Amino acid sequence: MSRPSLLGVFAHPDDESLLAGGVLAQHAAAGAATAVVTATWAPDTHRAAELADALALLGAGKPRMLGYADARIPQSAPGMPRLCDAPLDDVVDVLVGHIRELRPDIVVTHDAYGQLTGHPDHVRTHQITLLAAEAAGLAHLHPEVGPPWQPAALYAATHPESGVGPLGPLLEGVDKTVLAVPDSYVTTSVDVTPWVDAKLRAILAHQGEVARERSLPGILARLSEADRIQIIQTEHFTRLTPGPTKGGPAQLAT
Repeated sequence: MSRPSLLGVFAHPDDESLLAGGVLAQHAAAGAATAVVTATWAPDTHRAAELADALALLGAGKPRMLGYADARIPQSAPGMPRLCDAPLDDVVDVLVGHIRELRPDIVVTHDAYGQLTGHPDHVRTHQITLLAAEAAGLAHLHPEVGPPWQPAALYAATHPESGVGPLGPLLEGVDKTVLAVPDSYVTTSVDVTPWVDAKLRAILAHQGEVARERSLPGILARLSEADRIQIIQTEHFTRLTPGPTKGGPAQLAT
């Protein structure tokens, strides 16, 4: 079955694998063009190399890194502002360029909470992507970065209250918040079991995060295979354009 082309826009290396690794692999396996834009970390850091390995496992091309600094790790991009401090219009302009170059049918990004832990870079990336997805289709906005292209749909990767499961206590156990959305806010849930092996390998490719006790890749790496699969085998999304409406059964639709 053919799949629409897909662009993921996420804050950090590893977000793409954790939040949408399954659908990225699903679309790539069906022959659809897939790509990922990552907002933070410099292209010459160890996390960029890990991102390249993860994207290769998911079939999502080469890293496209905006190169801003992580809100909590200034050394992640020496000489660059933190994403949260960068002029909004400048970041939107760069992302519009990527959207117009890649011409995706679907764009996927963080939800308004910034996922379960509410990371400020996730929240900022959500805001930037909403603006850029609309601006990309308007010829008189950012005309210097290419002819207009309007993605058919924008989705937020999210976590419903009923779907947090064992992940909630695991995050709370390392003093992290759990910000789940009401179940009614989710418009599409995708069973990514056929691609869960590729997704897990992509998550574990972020070895620097696997080595950290409080990071989600690190938490997953310490679990049994069965527990890992239970946590990552379903991906949840909310369609944001043209508004929260139901997509097709268990797939992202334009």
